[in-house]
Amino acid sequence: MNLLARYLSGQVLVASGFVLLALMVLFAFFDVLQELGSLGRNNYGLGQVVIVVLLNIPGHLYEILPVAALIGTLFALSRLVGNSEYAVMRVSGLSNWRVAGIFTVIGIVLSMLVLVLGEYVAPWSEQAAQRYKLSATRSVVAQQFRSGLWVKDGNSFINVREVMPDNTLRGVEIYGFNAEGRLDWIRAADQARWKNGQSWELQQVVETRFDADGIRADRRERQNWQSVLTPDILSVLLVAPEKMSARTLWRYVAHLKENGQTATRYEFALWSKFISPFVIPIMMLIAMPFAIQRPRSGGTSSKIFIGILVGLGFHLLSRLFGHLGLLNNWPVILVSGLPLLIFLTVALMGIRWVDRR
Repeated sequence: MNLLARYLSGQVLVASGFVLLALMVLFAFFDVLQELGSLGRNNYGLGQVVIVVLLNIPGHLYEILPVAALIGTLFALSRLVGNSEYAVMRVSGLSNWRVAGIFTVIGIVLSMLVLVLGEYVAPWSEQAAQRYKLSATRSVVAQQFRSGLWVKDGNSFINVREVMPDNTLRGVEIYGFNAEGRLDWIRAADQARWKNGQSWELQQVVETRFDADGIRADRRERQNWQSVLTPDILSVLLVAPEKMSARTLWRYVAHLKENGQTATRYEFALWSKFISPFVIPIMMLIAMPFAIQRPRSGGTSSKIFIGILVGLGFHLLSRLFGHLGLLNNWPVILVSGLPLLIFLTVALMGIRWVDRR
């Protein structure tokens, strides 16, 4: 029985690996086409395009590994059924539920890989790709409004004209209010640099204070500044919430809630991170009812096509629930977990139906 399990696992992993490689080549080709629009801007040439495309690969791996596992399982299992190898396995005592258990274990192992990619590799590589491109094209990270980027920090409001790829802030203005909502002081600096991983160093600072004695202005060459605004928070401007690490999402959600701001989109992305380890096993279980059919019921190509439709269906259903949840303020756990529960139910019902035939 262990020999059959190893053989079945090897077939599925090899097929999934080939599918993953094909999808990665396809996504890399699309990335090259997308980057051609920026080609020739300042120092952005073909060498820089190749570097950006390579840095985007871990993010694509994180996204398409569940689909690759689904299609690979469909292909491998359909081929075993078509060659009557699966029938021999069944006669040898390998039940459909045992196969489901093997696929679940394989899916959990692949999910661990997805967790590592999604938590450590993909966010870093995505951010590095964006910063490298912005640096090569001499662009800024963010100018969300004409007046720049605005951030609330307790009783203070921070305005940053430009955020540069190296986390340098240009044109910083900090407005401090008292408990009654009255403006107490304004601190303006030409730029700010992140120092020693703890605080910002403001340069060419002018601080204006408003009190009963009048208006007083002080000038300093440099000044340390502690703020909730950190490079981790600024990374939100570079990486989409779905590609951020769970740690960064957790801190950013806490920051938004502390300042009374809406955090639903980032909470949804955070809970999706927690649920993502269950996606690959469920995708592999969904493949079983389609693949375990009689050889005459359809070729391998048609089953793979059905598998692609199932993968797209799961992706579209998750997106649909996400948008509906954001619009109607539904509970984040329900919105992120319901599509997974629906597909798990479909997979178990399909395996049970096949097992009874």
